[in-house]
Amino acid sequence: MTSGAFDELYPDVLGSPYLAETIGLPPDDEGPVVATLVVRRAARPTGRAVLHVHGFADYFFQTQFAEWWNERGYDFYAIDLRKYGRSIRPHQTPNFVTDLRDYFADLDAAWHRIVERDGHDHVVISAHSTGGLIVSLWADERRPGPSGLVLNSPWLDMQGGLMIRTVGTQIVKRLGARRPKQVVPRKVEGFYARSLHIDHEGEWDFNTAWKPIDSWPVYFGWLRAIRLGHDRLHRGLDVGCPVLVLSSGGTHWPKEMGPDVHNFDTVLEVPQIRRWAVALGRHVTYVAIEGARHDVVLSLPGPRAEAYAVLDRWARAYLADD
Repeated sequence: MTSGAFDELYPDVLGSPYLAETIGLPPDDEGPVVATLVVRRAARPTGRAVLHVHGFADYFFQTQFAEWWNERGYDFYAIDLRKYGRSIRPHQTPNFVTDLRDYFADLDAAWHRIVERDGHDHVVISAHSTGGLIVSLWADERRPGPSGLVLNSPWLDMQGGLMIRTVGTQIVKRLGARRPKQVVPRKVEGFYARSLHIDHEGEWDFNTAWKPIDSWPVYFGWLRAIRLGHDRLHRGLDVGCPVLVLSSGGTHWPKEMGPDVHNFDTVLEVPQIRRWAVALGRHVTYVAIEGARHDVVLSLPGPRAEAYAVLDRWARAYLADD
């Protein structure tokens, strides 16, 4: 492993030992674009690394997850994709693209730094929710790619009834092509973010300017990109490596704050994750964690410990000798 060129790293908002670097990317129709790569290095030099990719209305702040990988001898990297978290710029529409392939440039740039510049030859990609869809599409096109994928409640299909997934999707595709920045009408109660944040009913501290309690607006152009990504995944991918898919044990749509908010996925439909996990490739392990939240590593202590135990067994089985 080479030491890498870290001259562009600066202290991250999470504090020591987290460092970050800004990655300049080609501009889009809104102007300049950047992604941000965060790193927490393991105690000893290593050729192993993890790259974590967040979901929608999210950014990297899951420090316990980073520490878990460091303890197992992996350098931990996380990317805030363009227009998310650390990478949002004042002239931009947060979280907005019209083609999921736009994110491939962000991932390619991070991959180059982790593999070519920093000398890692064994890289696991971890991704949550929308990030799980993005990295699966990316890995399907990239060879050689990651040594493994860890997908935490990946968004593999549209939640809702059959009409939403069929007729509703056709409307989304038409409007998304013609009026990409028209806002999709929806009601967000904010239960999920309130279940996480330390100022509400959670134990996690995150920046609500980057991860708003009431989420970000959803635009038809962005949702069209998601549905086209789902179409591609449903035809079958081959990510080329072992995959671990984690989810909650079930989905619930609560009407008020209460135990169900903390013990179910309140964002995506677990049966859809279970159904489409096999479309990711030829080697997929799926595990449902009873009592877990949408982000299983931000669950209550019991389910969270079980999620880490599952991850540990899987990593020992499929990553140890890579």
